[in-house]
Order: sequence, then structure tokens, then C-alpha cells
Amino acid sequence: MKEFSITIENYMVVPVDLVKKGKYAPATMDCFLLDKTDTPSTEELRPALIICPGGGYEHISEREGKPVAKKFNSFGFQTFVLQYHVAPFEFPTALCELAVAVRTVRENAAEWGIDPERIAVAGFSAGGHLAASLCVNYKKEWLSSYLNNAAPEEIMPNACVLSYPVITSGEFGHQGSFENLLGMQSDADKAKKYKQDLVELVTLDRHVTEDVPPTFLWHTYEDSSVPVENSLLYLTALIDAGVLAEFHMFPFGGHGLALATEESSNGEEKYIKEECALWPEMAARFLNQAM
Repeated sequence: MKEFSITIENYMVVPVDLVKKGKYAPATMDCFLLDKTDTPSTEELRPALIICPGGGYEHISEREGKPVAKKFNSFGFQTFVLQYHVAPFEFPTALCELAVAVRTVRENAAEWGIDPERIAVAGFSAGGHLAASLCVNYKKEWLSSYLNNAAPEEIMPNACVLSYPVITSGEFGHQGSFENLLGMQSDADKAKKYKQDLVELVTLDRHVTEDVPPTFLWHTYEDSSVPVENSLLYLTALIDAGVLAEFHMFPFGGHGLALATEESSNGEEKYIKEECALWPEMAARFLNQAM
């Protein structure tokens, strides 16, 4: 096992004055790589999973990072945890960083023992919004323009795993995530009115097409922070577009369960739900079948 971190740079979406003043540091990605044979055949190349922890676009949840990476290592995945920028950095900073992360993993696939056609993204809560954002936008010219005209096949995820994701900005939306993402923390009417076009852009269930990769979703019925309707709206859009999907709704458990086991609970019993702890194995099986 090798563990190391790399930088994920994309200055095109960072205010120039912050760069000049030294107030910007590149995003980083933590890498957890299983040992590979000296001369791997195509069959021995491993799938990869790039993980986006949650945190409401305000912070990065440690519980949804390394513990999840280690769990998917146990299923044979090469794993990565993206430490993307959050507020005060605004959309599309984090999205561009995830796109660059996918491209970086694909470019280094041979060295890291990865199948370049089996690179999935995963996200929790607001990190789920980030992962899904790339899935619905990787073909968009506006995104490519931020990435030195990157081709869609360079930044395309081959599959996606969404854990209690933020999806909609409407009735069931987690408003704090969208306010942090778009820089709308102020109550100023002018600022909010100016951002309404972006609110539509980041309401993801409205932008699903047949080009979205196969997607696994799970949520809990009791989630009062990000209601299950977020996953249901996205699932409906996936079905309408003919996208392969798997969805599980567990009856009990609050928001932010991560693995739903002691290893990701930080000692807090509310994050341990035995019945929900089945999801990683189900997600790994889905990824292996769908990619």
C-alpha cells in the first residue's frame, strides 16, 4: 500500500488577486494505492474511485474521506480523496478541481495500475452534489473552457456513487450548501437576484441526460438535513433519461453516516447504523458490474 498526496491546480477559476497575494493554495488529493504486480495485464488493472467528502461546501468532512477510501481499497479499488476548495471559493472552483482530478488519475492510470475506463467518482452530501455536477456537466463547453479546452473523454467519470447527496435547490434543498457554493451568504436582494441563473445551473435533477454515467445512490428516510427527496428527484431524472441506476433507501439513520460503522463515527454513536453499513459492498458490486 502506498499513501501520498498530490496537488490539483486550476488557476483559471481562482481570483487572480488571491493568487498574487499568496492567499491561494492548490487543492490536494490524497492517494491510497494498492500494490500492483510488476507487469499487470489488462485484467489485473484495478478500478479507481475518487471520493468527495461532504461538509456543506463549508468544510471537508474527515469521516467521509480516508475511512471510505480504505473500505474501497478492501474491495480492490485504487482510491483517492479530493480536498477541494469550499467557501469563500465559489462555483465552479470545486467542480473544475474534480474534473482535473479525474483527468490526473486517467493520465497516471498505467503507473498506478488503473484501468482508465473504470474511474468512478463518489460523493457525500455536498460532495455528492460535486460528484453529480461533474456527471451532468463533463460534456459542457463552458466547463471545458475552464480546463484549457479539455476533451469530455479526459474528465468523464465512468460511474458514480452518491451518498445522501445534495441535489435540488428547491423545496427540499439544503440551502446552506447552495449559499456557500454560490457566495450567497449575504441577505442582500441584489446578490441573490444576480445568482438566480446559477441556482438553476446547479439544481442537478434538471440537467440529467442520457450521457450521465451509471449511478448508485443511497439515502435514509430519517435524514432531516438533506431530505431523501434529493435522491428521489435525481433517480427519477436518471430513469427518465435511460441511465443505469441503483437506489437504496434505509428507514433509519440521520445525515452524515459515512460508512455507518465505528471506523467512521469518530466515537459518536449516532453515526453507527448497522443496517446502513451494507451500502459500500452494494456500491462496489454495482461499480464492478456497471463499468
